[in-house]
This record gives sequence, C-alpha cells and structure tokens, in this order.
Amino acid sequence: MFEPVTKSVSQEQQEQRIERRIAVKRIVGFAIVAGAVAVLAVLGVVVLYAQSQDRDKYSLVSPGGIAFSDFRGYEDWADVSSARTTEILKVIVANPTMINAYKAGAPGNGQPFPEGSRIVKLQWKLKKSTEAPFAVEVPDVFSQAFVMEKDSKRFSKSGGWGYAVFNYDPASDKFTADAKSPSDCGYACHTPVKAKDYIFHPYQKR
Repeated sequence: MFEPVTKSVSQEQQEQRIERRIAVKRIVGFAIVAGAVAVLAVLGVVVLYAQSQDRDKYSLVSPGGIAFSDFRGYEDWADVSSARTTEILKVIVANPTMINAYKAGAPGNGQPFPEGSRIVKLQWKLKKSTEAPFAVEVPDVFSQAFVMEKDSKRFSKSGGWGYAVFNYDPASDKFTADAKSPSDCGYACHTPVKAKDYIFHPYQKR
C-alpha cells in the first residue's frame, strides 16, 4: 500500500501566500474596472448634460424667425472687437465667412459682407475685481447674445440683415428668445452705418 503524501508546513504556507496574492490581484482588478466604469459613467452624464443644454439652446427661435441654431459653434468663433457701456461688457465674435471678409478689407473696401455672414455680440454685466492689485472691472454675469445674420433675400426690408436677442438666465442656466426682438429689431439702430453694410464694429487687427 502507498502511504499518503503529506505536505510540509512550509509548502502549505507557500500555497496560502500564492492564493492570497491571486485573491488580492483579483480584488485590485475588480476595483480598477469598477473605478473606470464609474469615471466613464460620470463623463457620460456630463456629456449628456452638455448635449441637453445645447439642444435646449439651439432649439430656440426668435419671434422674427431667426433660429439660434444658425449660430451653432459661436463659442469658438474669432473675436472681432469689444465694447462697453457703464454696466455692460460686450465681446463681438463672427463666423469664418465674416472674419475672412473682414480680413479682405470689408466693409472699408466698399464691399458688403457676403451672404451667410454671422456675428454675435456677447454681453456680460460688470463687477469690480477683488483680486487684481489695481482698479479694474471684469465680467460678472452673462446676460445676452445679440445676433445678426446676412441673408439678403430673407431680410430684404432690413438691409439684408436679420437681428435677434437671446437672453440668458444664470439661475436656471437657460436661454430664452427675447419676446421683443423681431428680425428687424436692430435695423433702425444700424442705419447710421448703412455705408458700412450696417456693421458698427470694425475688425481689430492683432
């Protein structure tokens, strides 16, 4: 008869150590996977929220029929100029079509801006900086996006330009179309610069 083979104490301890290492590796692996899944889930929520915000914003249409979606991507457009009143800071940006026309000399060269030109005036309320070591006012609360688009057939009665205002409410983080902004709402104000194709702000070269 064969005698049963017995393991030494050192062998059993070695096997136990190996089993513990394997168990630890499995736990670490599960933790890494779970952490990655959690991060992806959070990122997914952030992306979906941003997409939802864009859908809400770009679904708006002004009383005059101008869609905010016509200005999709304005957040990344090049700046044209800036202006300010006593209480409001205004940053003017334009789409590539209009920026290229500016660089070619419009409207000072006597050429009108091409069809499809779009420009947005972004407006912030001001506040005094509490951090700068000198007196300066900085943007505080975003308030409005004033938009213009060139479509001579569609806006033939207002110099070829359509106008609209979209108001922003920081409390709800929502835009709304201004009820008092028909498509020609800015036409009367812009007629003094008719010779410049109704555009007030010249392009500021860098």
